[in-house]
Amino acid sequence: MTFEKGIKMLLVSSYPPRECGLATFSNDIVNAVELVFGNTLPIEVCALENNNHRFTYNDEVKYTLAASCLDDYRQVAEKINARNDIGLVCIQHEFGLFGGEYGDYILSFILALNKPIVTVFHTVLPNPDEKRKKVVHAIADLSDRIIVLTKNSQTLLTTHYDCPKAKTIVIPHGTHSILWEQKEKLKIKYGFSDRIVLSTFGLISENKSIETVLHALPEIVAKYPNVIYLIIGKTHPEVIKNEGEKYRNKLTSITEELHLENNVIFIDEYLELKQLLEYLTLSEIYLFSSKDPNQAVSGTFAYALSCGCAVVSTPIPHAVELLVDGNGILLKEFDNPNEFKNAILHLIENRNERIAMGKNAFSLAHATTWENIAIQYRLLFDQLTNREEDLKFNFPPMKLDHIEKLTTDFGILQFSKFSEPDPESGYTLDDNARALINMALYQKVHPNDVNLKLANTYLSFIEGIQQDNGWFNNYKDFDHELTKQNGEVNLEDANGRALWSLGTVIGHTNSLPEDLVNRAEICWDKAIERIDDILSPRAIAYSLKGLYNYYSTHKEDSVKKNIERLADKLLHHYNINSDESWCWYEDYMTYANNVLPEAMMYSYLVTGKQKYKKIAAVTFDFLLSHYFMKGQLKVISNRGWFKKENERFFYGEQPIEVSTTIIALDLFYEVTKNTKYKEQLKLAFIWFLGNNHLKQIMYNPENGASYDGLEDKYININQGAESTLCYFKARLIMEKYAEN
Repeated sequence: MTFEKGIKMLLVSSYPPRECGLATFSNDIVNAVELVFGNTLPIEVCALENNNHRFTYNDEVKYTLAASCLDDYRQVAEKINARNDIGLVCIQHEFGLFGGEYGDYILSFILALNKPIVTVFHTVLPNPDEKRKKVVHAIADLSDRIIVLTKNSQTLLTTHYDCPKAKTIVIPHGTHSILWEQKEKLKIKYGFSDRIVLSTFGLISENKSIETVLHALPEIVAKYPNVIYLIIGKTHPEVIKNEGEKYRNKLTSITEELHLENNVIFIDEYLELKQLLEYLTLSEIYLFSSKDPNQAVSGTFAYALSCGCAVVSTPIPHAVELLVDGNGILLKEFDNPNEFKNAILHLIENRNERIAMGKNAFSLAHATTWENIAIQYRLLFDQLTNREEDLKFNFPPMKLDHIEKLTTDFGILQFSKFSEPDPESGYTLDDNARALINMALYQKVHPNDVNLKLANTYLSFIEGIQQDNGWFNNYKDFDHELTKQNGEVNLEDANGRALWSLGTVIGHTNSLPEDLVNRAEICWDKAIERIDDILSPRAIAYSLKGLYNYYSTHKEDSVKKNIERLADKLLHHYNINSDESWCWYEDYMTYANNVLPEAMMYSYLVTGKQKYKKIAAVTFDFLLSHYFMKGQLKVISNRGWFKKENERFFYGEQPIEVSTTIIALDLFYEVTKNTKYKEQLKLAFIWFLGNNHLKQIMYNPENGASYDGLEDKYININQGAESTLCYFKARLIMEKYAEN
């Protein structure tokens, strides 16, 4: 079958406003795919309904399927077959969701479809009877791919249901991006600032075994009266239908019998996502008490991990798989109040361990954010529909949130622990110079007072760290004192970067306040006297970028002469280090490599000398030949520099190198109009969006920050100034390429 260009994925699942975990899961997938890929992968929904309810849906729901009506399965399948724009059908499978014995009505639907099919098994039960085994095996056999949410489920499918392992893919349950430092603020917001908050959430049913936790609480409360236990969620609609509020009333009675009325709060609501995540984020300890040993996965459990809770859980397979290496406390038994009591007391009395456990869980959950899950679904969709070349990402909105949070009245702090600024890291000229450049450029395209306030702060820092002789120090601690690092580290690169930032401000006279420009010129005039002291290649390159910007508003012969003199120094580095197989300025590649050919191109633009343009092109193309591989950007690793005639290290990629690649590609495309540079620029930027070896986003959608590093098996989710500022600069450049 030939599919149309804008082909869609069809999701078969329960769906909001129906209240169930699978409906929420599917809605989260739809929202995440739209966020990450926009209209390049439209998703439609076929909503499953039971006999009791008919719902009014949002626009993405194009079909409804009566789960208990066998004829409906084939009829809906035929409607789907008639559409050439549906490229793949994704069935969200849960026992009890579909009609027939063990849900075998779904087989009629699958057999009638002539589309690629992916089935997601949310539950895989061990030791099936023969009928269940046949149904699951048939679904798996007729599906092109099987998705499971845990490794344990994958093992069960292959060993208990005879499904081929090669056909199955593990894509974990998704989670939401959360800012770590919100916990204390949220406790104040909800009136729990003086309480130790425990929580449980989800649709309430007897299977949750919440009474187990209630029976654990009296001894805890006797010792710590400020403990509060939040039981969040409505009673499951199916439970309401069959037995009303019998189970909730039982929990209420137990609470009263144990005299826990001041320590237990029932939040009997189906909360909006934002409020739910806030309740979880403010919780110190999350309690998962399910008594079902075969519960393969739990969305509530996953959400708790992502919110940085210290989790105590019964040994369901999902918990057994994840609560290792200090990620939480895994209990040995089900229905054991004493185990819960001991675990809770341990965490209350060992605050540092509790916080560390929450941080471990928080880090673990990053790989499973819904944005990352969306990427996994999209890649599978493209493989099954042969659309890999059509893969396109949405550009995330630009956010100053994290830059503002990192910025004090003195300057921008160097590092962050997760998204929380680290005052102990102090300040650097490097970062404040980067920040000043960003604000100058951002003000030109999005003028506002916030940009100017930040720019003033960064320029003030630069003014304050400049010495009387024009040279700059680099490091100050949180108390605004110079550190000993200034005497131990070569400061040339920082001084070059300072010239770049000052030149950028001076070069943007038309969009910046006169006072700001005048202050930058005073610093510049003092610093330029030291221009001949700059010898290292990157410091030369940064200085050349500053000189180019300065020259754009001050066409002075002295500036041109400085540019020629520095460019010739850089050319000299090239001549002594290059050969036929190594077209580079040094005998190794380190960080921010792209600034070297970029500076040579700027030198050409001022002087018109072809020798600079030639070497700029030769060296840049040589660098790019080592960066773009198999449709991805792979920059130099910080684990070890790429030395001439040596093997290259991989992984350990940092945003600074990606950003400088994008900055240089932008310049080379502007100068040469060679479309290969534009295509490489777009390819480089989507490194941040998930086109990397881990297939994970490298930016924080909540605050506009960038994560600090892409390692071989994980992402360093600290969000320091350098990485965030580099991402911001790259994202700003992409504004020009959003529509083409």
